[in-house]
Amino acid sequence: MAQIYVRQYQFWSVVRESGVVIQQLSSVCVFVVLWWYMDQTRLSPQQLFGYGLIVSLLGYLMFDIIDLGEGRIHSGRTRWADLKSTVVFMTFTYGFSPVLKTLTESISTDTIYAMSVIMLLGHLIFFDYGANAAIVSSTLSLNMAIFASVCLASRLPSSLHAFATVTLAIEIFALWPMFQKKLKASTPHCYLAVTVVFTLVAVLGVLAVSLTGAVLFTLLLLAVTFLCPHYLITLQSSKDNIHGPWDEAEIKEDLSRFLG
Repeated sequence: MAQIYVRQYQFWSVVRESGVVIQQLSSVCVFVVLWWYMDQTRLSPQQLFGYGLIVSLLGYLMFDIIDLGEGRIHSGRTRWADLKSTVVFMTFTYGFSPVLKTLTESISTDTIYAMSVIMLLGHLIFFDYGANAAIVSSTLSLNMAIFASVCLASRLPSSLHAFATVTLAIEIFALWPMFQKKLKASTPHCYLAVTVVFTLVAVLGVLAVSLTGAVLFTLLLLAVTFLCPHYLITLQSSKDNIHGPWDEAEIKEDLSRFLG
């Protein structure tokens, strides 16, 4: 037997690439923690919307600086077009926030929470981590995350809470991955630093809610960052492809019984 089509991985290279998975796990945790803070009235929707708007504006400016205008020129996008799209989205979301608030009133809270967990897990499963696989679907992943945000928003006190929650979901699950992808392609070292800081923020956020949850989340992050790459490289030596000069199997029928 010979080993063919076997890729050789470097441990620290795989650890760096695991940052994409860490980013999404942290994004889900940050979203859930901020929703929990609003549900516990520790964070007002006005504060959440204001902070999110400031962070989004800073991210947009950094994205524009990194892009250097080339992508914007080729795509035909202008700042005015981006502003109009933002205003249309916010107006549409704010106008439908009362509907989103009452959309699932007839469904029990336990069912809503179970649906939200399933949708967020689906978001993590189908997210585009950079692998060329059939299971990858950015559209499905984003839609599942938005559906989870709508479900959770329906359990908050007011329609303004629902508006802030859906806006937060767009910022975290749609805009944030785009910014991270651009940052990773242009300045990998800065991308790693942002990943570390964002992960620490997620861990501290979970710690503020539950010590046990923070410990379990930290163990999950360590497993994804170090343990999984270790097993990937270790198991590569056991990957064999059966390759040789054997004849392929052929199906032959006995025609004598049909010929008499």
